[in-house]
Amino acid sequence: MTLTPPQRQTLLWAGVAALLVWALLALGPVLTPFVTAAVLAYALEPGVRWLRARRVPRVIAVLLVIVIAILAMIGVLLILLPIAQSELEHARARLPALVTAITEQTLPWLRQRLGIQLTFDLGAVRGWLTRQLAGSGDDLAAAAFSYARSGWTAAMQVVGMIFLVPVLLFYLLLDWQPLVRRAQELVPPRWRAQSDDVLGEIDSILGQYLRGQTRVMLILAIYYSLGLLIAGFQMWLAIGVLTGLLVMVPYLGFALGLTFALISGMLQMGPLAGLISVAVVYGIGQAVESVYLTPRLVGERIGLHPIAVILALLAFGALFGFVGVLLALPLSAVVAVGLRRLRAAYLASDFFGRP
Repeated sequence: MTLTPPQRQTLLWAGVAALLVWALLALGPVLTPFVTAAVLAYALEPGVRWLRARRVPRVIAVLLVIVIAILAMIGVLLILLPIAQSELEHARARLPALVTAITEQTLPWLRQRLGIQLTFDLGAVRGWLTRQLAGSGDDLAAAAFSYARSGWTAAMQVVGMIFLVPVLLFYLLLDWQPLVRRAQELVPPRWRAQSDDVLGEIDSILGQYLRGQTRVMLILAIYYSLGLLIAGFQMWLAIGVLTGLLVMVPYLGFALGLTFALISGMLQMGPLAGLISVAVVYGIGQAVESVYLTPRLVGERIGLHPIAVILALLAFGALFGFVGVLLALPLSAVVAVGLRRLRAAYLASDFFGRP
């Protein structure tokens, strides 16, 4: 079978595209800082445009936006880390006793009401928890150092996330518009109108999603902080802010915030009082988020089924690690737009409509 020149070119560029996809998959951990910087540049570009509209030189505008973003992240860390360390010290002293209290209350109830006979060696459980919590804070630095030494990939991730992302972010924001134009020039002229339409849809979805999700995170951080303060939590600020920020990771973020609040509440107030307080505060928060905040501020911007969201979290997490989990939903919006266009083209094709 002899291929025509257009067919040979199509096969050639299809092979190049497949090679690029393979390279992206193989170099996923190494590319993590580049992907992170690109997503941050996309999110911060409107701030640079806003400053440019007010006659601020682009270099200064880029530096101002990056400095503000870094200061905001440092501010959150300065709020959360000391309080989290204090909570860990509190957990070291009281968690074994809490496990004993819960077990002593639960086992008799299971025997009397359900007829379930369970036995636990409470001394062994307390000893294990004490050993695990005793050195957990001291081992954090050693674990991080060991992770950095474990291999080239791990070292590149650590160095990249700390030092490389701000540098990449600066250059991406500085040359954002020329980079976008050069990428558009690579699209064949016969496809440019369609590609501009697709990219415009992706940009609209991502912009609306990021703005709406940011509002949801801020509102929930304030709500959970005030709710836990009223409930009498000592760690109300750290847990509330942490839960609000973790909302950006669907399902997993809320589950982590809820778990942290449960442990803190039961340590401080006791098993029953802590459980009830957390159930009330987080139950109302989840209801308000699901019924009002997300539909009104975010809406069905991405239009992904919950199963697709879970799949996206697992897939992007496997490719890019924890950063992939954070970026799973925005990146899946791009995939969703492409799949919708592909489905529409398939339904309109002769292959589908042929009798």
